[in-house]
Amino acid sequence: MQVRYGRAPLPSDDPPATRQTSTVTGIEQKLALIRDADLLQEVEAARGGFLFAQIVEHILHRQRERDAARTVEAAREQARARMGRDQRRRDAVRLVIENEPAAPENLQHIHSVLALCGLPYRDPGGAREFSRTYGRNSLSLVAGRLKDPLTGAWEPQGLPYGPKARLVLLHLCTEAVRQRSPTVEVADSLSGFMREMGFAVTGGERGTIRQFKEQVHRLAACSMQIGLWDGQGQASTLNVPPFRSLDLWRGQGGGEGPAWSRTVQFHQEFYDTLVRHALPVDVRAARAFSGSARKLDLLFWLGYRLRALPRPLRLTWENLHGQFGAENASIRSFRQAFRADLAHLCEVFPKLPASLDDHGLLLQPADPGALLVPPKQGTRNGTSKGMKLRA
Repeated sequence: MQVRYGRAPLPSDDPPATRQTSTVTGIEQKLALIRDADLLQEVEAARGGFLFAQIVEHILHRQRERDAARTVEAAREQARARMGRDQRRRDAVRLVIENEPAAPENLQHIHSVLALCGLPYRDPGGAREFSRTYGRNSLSLVAGRLKDPLTGAWEPQGLPYGPKARLVLLHLCTEAVRQRSPTVEVADSLSGFMREMGFAVTGGERGTIRQFKEQVHRLAACSMQIGLWDGQGQASTLNVPPFRSLDLWRGQGGGEGPAWSRTVQFHQEFYDTLVRHALPVDVRAARAFSGSARKLDLLFWLGYRLRALPRPLRLTWENLHGQFGAENASIRSFRQAFRADLAHLCEVFPKLPASLDDHGLLLQPADPGALLVPPKQGTRNGTSKGMKLRA
């Protein structure tokens, strides 16, 4: 029997010229997939150098990562194109917050009392008093008067209302905390804040300057009380007027429109508790909901509740209707509107540990990453000593 010795041919047995041609062809195919100008410059800088093939492989990997990111962004842009204006704004805010965690310059502040006690949603017209009940607690507002700087006469002011009143409170509380002073220069700071909130700064009878100034005057003139009841025969009434004084001025010959607010001064006790227990609010989220009073209330309220929630909290639809349902006479219409409002907040904060069912709202204790703002350091779940209100 004849035996033949030998071995099967290996790829490396190809002639050197063939192997070189195959390598060159592979590199050229990869180079054809690299399109970005800066990456092509890197290719040319490395051409003819040591490990050129490996460098091309690395550059191609970066090109593919960019292409994948562009595909995702193109899909997002297509989705945004189908959104309404407000939904596009919420989506843009969500992306910013996800990619840029809250920093000191992104945080505004509001008193925790104001986070729990909402003002009227709509203009109450000639009404001089307003009250709202939150579980066992209640808020009472009484409209006041201001001294006209030209005539010296008392001018009745209406009740503060709507999203602009809430934004004014947010702004003034923030300035007091930042400046560490109960006196805030309104005229120098209000226009900048309006722009930050996305409002055009316009004058005239229907301009935004007039609208914001009107809410400053209404807030400064009104008196506020909060009633606390334990349900067992004991109650307390707290007088918590935010402001002690408001200085007004009106230029000579400028009798049209509301007077300018020069400075506003918080009551010292209110200011002291504000500095100790200011609730941080992500200004980017406030900007997303700057046109809705109820969404701002919900943003503030959730921010307060979730920072100090040791265990799950259940609120019935009746509870929610009492606190947030001023615009809805029936619980049925309120439930529909409230579901939409909470869904809009969840668009901005997808990890928000809040859910709705047939029984009402369920809040879960949250990891700091899911909160609207970081919990206060040195506390458990953001709890701190201070005014105890239940809502």
